Amino acid sequence: MRVAETAEKPLLTQAELNKKPSYLQLKRLQDIVLSLIALVVLFPVMLLIALIIVIDSPGASPIFVQKRVGLNGREFYFYKFRSMCANADAMKDQLLPRNEMDGPVFKIKNDPRITKVGRILRRSSLDELPQLVNILRGDMTLVGPRPALPREVAEYTDYDAQRLLVTPGLTCYWQIQPHRNDLSFHEWVDLDIRYIKERSHRTDWKIILATFGAVLGMDGE
Repeated sequence: MRVAETAEKPLLTQAELNKKPSYLQLKRLQDIVLSLIALVVLFPVMLLIALIIVIDSPGASPIFVQKRVGLNGREFYFYKFRSMCANADAMKDQLLPRNEMDGPVFKIKNDPRITKVGRILRRSSLDELPQLVNILRGDMTLVGPRPALPREVAEYTDYDAQRLLVTPGLTCYWQIQPHRNDLSFHEWVDLDIRYIKERSHRTDWKIILATFGAVLGMDGE
């Protein structure tokens, strides 16, 4: 059981959580500047993606909005390009027995709810582009643990809940792992805890640059 797995792991100390105000301030400034530039530069691409989704899934909004859990358990509305059919949530209960992840996360390979366009968007991680708005608003940051669903957080152990002690991010150590979806939830959380301990401008940029490589290699989904 996951409770037994995590019970032996020490929780983060206050010293590991505390970061210099200068780091946090510069990180926020960096988020604002880079997300704003990216939104301006990528606006034509995002408009084209939205149009393709509308053509592929008529009647469904090209932007998928969902509640996620952020810093210290605060809920916010999370944006991404639609990559699933309009009734994906209704189909989920039927697919639960096929879940290939341990812990509270639900993931299956060849998910039948994903559209043809959505599969391309996920493999290229282009479906994540609307989260630049979340970053600009301060709900998210460029680098940090991926934001969780409320139903997932409800099943967290104390160890897992440490992911919520920092602002969630667009990319993270998990995001840049080869075959990341083959990792267990337990390994995913360990990577997030590692990031929280190692947070620095150098670490953030190492992950940002590695993310470009993962995107170009079509390692998403």
